[in-house]
Amino acid sequence: MEETILGIHHITAIAGDAKRNFDFYTQVLGLRFIKRTVNFDDPYTYHFYYGDEYGSAGTILTFFPWGDIEQGEIGAGTASEIGYSVPKGSLDFWIDRFEKNAIVYHKPATKFGEKFLTFFDPDGLKLALIEAETPDNRVAWETDAVKAEVATKGFHSITLTLNEVAPTARILTEIFGYQLIQQEGVNYRYATKAIDTANVIDLIELPEEPLGEVAGGSVHHVAFRVKNDEILMQFRAKIKALGLDITPQIDRNYFHSLYFREPGGVLFEIATENPGFTVDEPLAELGKNLKLPAQYEPYRSDIEQHLVVID
Repeated sequence: MEETILGIHHITAIAGDAKRNFDFYTQVLGLRFIKRTVNFDDPYTYHFYYGDEYGSAGTILTFFPWGDIEQGEIGAGTASEIGYSVPKGSLDFWIDRFEKNAIVYHKPATKFGEKFLTFFDPDGLKLALIEAETPDNRVAWETDAVKAEVATKGFHSITLTLNEVAPTARILTEIFGYQLIQQEGVNYRYATKAIDTANVIDLIELPEEPLGEVAGGSVHHVAFRVKNDEILMQFRAKIKALGLDITPQIDRNYFHSLYFREPGGVLFEIATENPGFTVDEPLAELGKNLKLPAQYEPYRSDIEQHLVVID
């Protein structure tokens, strides 16, 4: 089962103000801040990572906070909603919490037999808290305000909005090993049985939907998880055989990656579990220190002067 896609590895989105992003995800949503580093291509911009205690694959939400970036727009060719798994009966807690913190949310609804609550982060990124029907035994990170009995467990799903489902579905089923689980109108649910959590991809088919814009408050890319480098390169060969452009293997310090744009327009990444987030700082110190890619260490002083202080 390990020689396959093991669900979602991480999801990366774009934010505006770095401090506002940090405060929302650590204080309001109650995630652990597991890594403060910089964008590989823009070292004067942070790259934040949030997750569970260990930064486990399937819990990792990352951001490029690009300051005054323009607002993105959900539309065709975008990852339009990030779904988090939460314990059953916890949505009332979250509604109260969102009201106290002036967070925009929609009243609970049901999709594919699961109750969910959608809300928006300060940049307009759309997320959902989902009371999953499948038992989720992952250990939640908890804070003084967000205890384990209501806390997020990690990802439940990612939703893609597309003009046409079939080409993307082909990648999911023929290459990634997903199966169509259920359909409700224009909503199609795919899942992999290789893992029990962070394993759902929802596709929405809207033939007339205008193309979305990836900018502030939108998902930059969705990363899928594999066990190691050998399996990563097996998937590279499969995707290349379809005639799709795919990058060489790229070292992202905490995982090794490939990137390609699936036929519907969403940027996909395949990422390894190795080497993990404790490769450059111990578990207890995760997120406390600015960690730079080796090529930027000679410029640390200059970089630090350009970055907003986060505490």
